[in-house]
Order: sequence, then structure tokens, then C-alpha cells
Amino acid sequence: MNELDSLVVAAQAEFSGARTPADLENAKALFLGKAGKITELMKGLAALPVDQKKTRGASINEAKQAIEVALVERRQALADAELAVQLKAEALDVSLPGRRVPTGGLHPVSLTLERIEGIFGSMGFEVAQGPEIETDWFNFTALNTPEDHPARSMHDTFYVKGGSSDAPLLLRTHTSPMQIRHAVQHVKRYRASLDADMGMPEIRVIAPGRTYRVDSDATHSPMFHQCEGLWIGEAVSFKDLKVVFTDFCRTFFESEDLVLRFRPSFFPFTEPSAEVDIQFQSGPLSGRWLEVAGSGQVHPNVVRNMGLDPEKYIGFAFGMGPDRLTMLRYGVNDLRLFFDGDLRFLSQFQ
Repeated sequence: MNELDSLVVAAQAEFSGARTPADLENAKALFLGKAGKITELMKGLAALPVDQKKTRGASINEAKQAIEVALVERRQALADAELAVQLKAEALDVSLPGRRVPTGGLHPVSLTLERIEGIFGSMGFEVAQGPEIETDWFNFTALNTPEDHPARSMHDTFYVKGGSSDAPLLLRTHTSPMQIRHAVQHVKRYRASLDADMGMPEIRVIAPGRTYRVDSDATHSPMFHQCEGLWIGEAVSFKDLKVVFTDFCRTFFESEDLVLRFRPSFFPFTEPSAEVDIQFQSGPLSGRWLEVAGSGQVHPNVVRNMGLDPEKYIGFAFGMGPDRLTMLRYGVNDLRLFFDGDLRFLSQFQ
């Protein structure tokens, strides 16, 4: 074995003994670095006669190539070993069942709102929508609520910046402003239509949505939901109100033996006015009277603010809290549970 063959064998042995990439680079420097053995041999060619340079140079290049091949092989071996360790550490048992992404669902109050809209939709009621930041006129004045009414107090209503002294802005305290907006647009469309002489179609609408008041306890929240209803025509009576709302409650709670009671009350926007109570004939709430809504014949001033003649048009309105209906339907006694964001609680209703 000549000198170059021995050098190749020595390099292969040195590379094989390297346990890390850093060790391998140090071993490489011994043979292929600037001061390595192959480099020194290449420098020694300058002292040889011309006829020996070619033969000696070719032999050195063959040895260099053999060493480089051994270096590449050891590098790959170290990389493969490192990958094997990593794969072992990060191994997955593909026979295990996959992690399912849980499916979402509607909030229980949203389910109630959908149910309300579906029931009233079957009776021919449209669904109105409107802004949650409302003007004082639509929220109070148009609904026959005088300036000295307690509801206009800062202790009851969230007022917001951006309005003026003549037209303050606020977070709506009920969804009745949507009724006014819908009725005004309804009247404008009717008067602009080609068949205005045929008589105005009845206004039959519900207005569900979020509302805001300065209130918070087990049965009240600063943000809550309301659903107002309105039916205006030329011969809509209190009897129609009783029939419609009784049918709604019995359908909503799926109970034909549900009893309703209309108690005289006062609201600025209706006259006469009545609170609506229900009584279950069975179950944990059997025998108790529970208030679920306010109602009454629409006040003539409110009809006038809709752009209609109160001597010709009459109707009824009602307002109820979907949050309270949700509590009754599902047997929940604390309203705050619906808005705490606890998925363990909310998932029960999916």
C-alpha cells in the first residue's frame, strides 16, 4: 500500500469515528483544509520535475476524490441518524382515532329568536331591522314618551356621543323604534305606489333585536333582547291581539293548556295597555303566573307619528323579552349564564 492509499484509509477511519457534524468538519480539516495533508501534497508538486508532475498530480487527485466521497457518505450517515432520532421522538400512532373539531351551533337565545320569527312568519308578520344606535325621536318622542319620562334619565339609558342637543343619540332601550321606522317606510311606499287608491295594505311586523339599559342582576342584563310586534289596519281590535298572542305562546311552549291573563297596565305608546301573564298547568312552574310581555292598542299619537290618520287606522302592539322566554323554555334561572361564554353550559342546547 503506497502513501496515498494509506492516506485515504486514514481519512476514512477518521471520518467514521466522527460522532457529530462538528467532529466531521474537524476531521475534514486534517485532510482537505488549507493546512491539510492533501493540500500539502498538492503544494509539493511545484518541486517535482515536469515529467513527474502530471502522474503525481493525477494520483493525488484520485486520493482527494476518494476522501471527498468518504466525507459525503459520512455526512449523509450522520444526517440520517439525526433524522431517525427526531422521527422516533416525534413518532405518531396513526392507529389512534383523529381529534375531531367540535361543530358549532346557535346560541339558545338565537334559537328562541328563530322560533319567534318562524311562528309569527306563519301568521303573516314581516321581520323588521333597524339601527342599535338610535335617535331620541324614534326611541322616545315618536312613541309618545314625554321629555320628563324616567326612561330618558341617564340612570336608565346609555347616551352616546355624536348627536346634538336637539337630536341626541342613544343605544336603543327597546326595539319599538324599528316599528316606527318600518311603518313610516310602509306609508311612504304606499303613497308613492300606483294603486294608492286601492287602500293601504295592513302593517304586520315584528322587530327582534338587541337592546340596552343600565340594569344588571340575575334576571336583567345591560344588553338584552326584545321582540316588538305591530299590527295596524282599519279594523284591528284588542280581540285580535289576544288571539294572536295566545296562539303564539301555546305554539312557542308547545302547550295547548297554557293559560293567558291580560292585566290592565300603562305604557305611553298604547291605550288601553295590558301586561300579559302566562300560567303553566303542569311541570315545575305549574300554577304560577309569570309575566312575559306588555301590550295594548296603539296610542293615537303614535299612529299619527307613523303618518297615518288615527281616526281611520287602529291596531295593537306588544313587546316581549326573548331572553326571559328562553329561560322559561329551558328551565334556566339566571339570565347571566347565557352571556358568560361557558361552552359547557351553551353546548347543552345544541
